[in-house]
Amino acid sequence: MIKRIKRVLGLNAQSPLEGTSLIINSEKLERRVALVEDGSLEEYNIEREGDLNIVGGIFKGTVKNIEPGLKAMFVDIGLDKNAFLHFWDAIPAALDGGLEEIQREGRKKKKQKRITSKDIPSIYPQGAEIMIQVSKGPIGNKGPRVTTNISMAGRYLVLMPYSDQFGISRKVDDPKERQRLRRIMQKLQVPEGMGIIMRTVAQGQRARHFVRDLAMLLEQWYAVEDKRDNNPAPLCVFREPDLIERSVRSFLTDNLGQVLCDNEDTTEQMREIAGRISRRAKRRIQHYPARRSIFEKIGIQKQIDEAFQRQVWLKCGGYLVIDETEAMITVDVNTGRNKGSKNVEKMLLETNIEAAEEVARQLRLRNIGGLVVVDFIDMRHRRDQQAVYRAMRERLKRDKAKTQVLQISSIGLMEMTRQRLNESLRDSLLEPCPYCHGRGRVKTTMTMSVEIQRALNTVIQRGEGQIGDLVIVVNTEVLNRFKKEDSKLFAELERSHSGRLTFRTDPSLHREHFAIIDAQSEKTLHQV
Repeated sequence: MIKRIKRVLGLNAQSPLEGTSLIINSEKLERRVALVEDGSLEEYNIEREGDLNIVGGIFKGTVKNIEPGLKAMFVDIGLDKNAFLHFWDAIPAALDGGLEEIQREGRKKKKQKRITSKDIPSIYPQGAEIMIQVSKGPIGNKGPRVTTNISMAGRYLVLMPYSDQFGISRKVDDPKERQRLRRIMQKLQVPEGMGIIMRTVAQGQRARHFVRDLAMLLEQWYAVEDKRDNNPAPLCVFREPDLIERSVRSFLTDNLGQVLCDNEDTTEQMREIAGRISRRAKRRIQHYPARRSIFEKIGIQKQIDEAFQRQVWLKCGGYLVIDETEAMITVDVNTGRNKGSKNVEKMLLETNIEAAEEVARQLRLRNIGGLVVVDFIDMRHRRDQQAVYRAMRERLKRDKAKTQVLQISSIGLMEMTRQRLNESLRDSLLEPCPYCHGRGRVKTTMTMSVEIQRALNTVIQRGEGQIGDLVIVVNTEVLNRFKKEDSKLFAELERSHSGRLTFRTDPSLHREHFAIIDAQSEKTLHQV
C-alpha cells in the first residue's frame, strides 16, 4: 500500500516489468505501444506514418448498389473499395447483452415501429445518402464493414446520437455502486433522441467527470453534424484519434501503474491529453530517455519477435503451433519436452491449462481472430476438460475484443471466435515472400530434377532428331544435384539424344525456374 501511494505521488519509480505498464516507442516513421503485465507482453500495436485507421470513423456515404440475395448494400465512402453494409447492421440495435438498460427519469418508454431487414431497401434506396460508422476495417481483399448504429466513445461514457437508450456495463458488479451510477446517469442532461452507455471504468468516479465527458462528446457530435450538413458525400466526418491518444484513453485506468515513453514531445502530448481526465493520471506518464529502443532496454523486444514465430514454447516444456489461414486460425498443443511427471494425467492437464492461457494471450498479442480451433492434448476426464475451458474463459476476460468459446469436444477440439477489427499483426507488418509467393514452401531439388528431365524428353521428342546441342539454365542448388545424385541419369539421357546437353548455372534464378535453349540458334525451346 505504501509503495502504491509513493508511486501515485511520484516518489518512487516503478519497474517497467512490475505490475501493469504501458510502454511507448515513438519514432519519426513509426509509433509502437506495448501493454506489459508483470513482465509479460499482453498487447502490441503499431502505427506508421501514412497509415489510415478508419475503424470507428464516421462517414457520410452514398448507397451504390443493393444486393437482396446477400441482404446487404455497398456504400461509397470515398475509399478504393465500397463499404459493406448488411441489412442487420442497418436496423436500430438493441443494447448489448453486457449492458443493463436504465429507464430515463421522467420519460415514458416510447413504443417505436419495429424495423425489419425487408424495410431497409426502401429506407436506403440506391443513390440515397447515409450516415455510417466503420465497425471493421478492410482485411485482405475485403472492403470495410459498416453500421448505421453510430456511437462515440469518451473516457467514461459512450454517446449514441441515433438511439435514446441508456445503459450501464454489467461488469460493475457492486449493487451500491450500480445504484449510485444509475442516479447520476438519470440526472445527466442528455438531448432528446440521444442515449448514453456508462463504461466499466466509470465506477468510483464523481458526477462532475461524467458531466465533463458528456459535454466533450456532445461538442464532438455537433461538429460532426455541422460537417455532415455542409459537405456532399462521400465524406469522412469523424476519425478516431491516433494510436497514442487512443492508448491513453483506453488504458489509463486505475489498474495501470505507469506510462513510459522514450520521446519527450510525445510524452508532453500524452500528459496534455491525460490532464483533461485527471491530474493523478497525468503524473503516471513519464519520459524514459534511452539511447537504444526502449523495448530493447526494458527487455520485451524478444517477446515481440516471438509474436511472429509459428512455434511458441510454454514454461512447462510444451509448445504451441499457430497457423493463420484465410478461413480460420488453428492452434496445435504438444507436450514437447514436458515428459518428466509420473502422473501423466496431471502433467497433461497442467500443459493444457498453460496452453489455454497462452493461446488467449497470443490471440490478443497477434491481433488475430475470426474462427479459432485449438487442438488440445487428449484428456480422459470431463472435469479436466472443464478446468481447461474455465482457464481459457478466465484469461479471455482481459481481452477487449468480443470472444465466444465452446466446450472442448469429444475429440479434444475447442472452437471459439474472436472479433476481428483490423488486419493481424503479421499481415500489417509482413508481405508474402516473393520467392515462394506466400506458400512457405519451395520445390525440392529432386522435384526440379524430375521436371527438367521430363521437359527435356518432351523437347527432344518434339524435335524428331532435328535438334542438336541443348543448353539447360538452372539454379545453382539444382545444378549441384545434377552433378552428384543424378549424374548417371543425365548421361543416359545424353546418349539417347543426338546432341550434347550442357548445364549452365544462374545464381539469381529462382529454384523452380529453368530454361532449355537451342545451342546453335540460341532460341528458347522451353522455359518455366
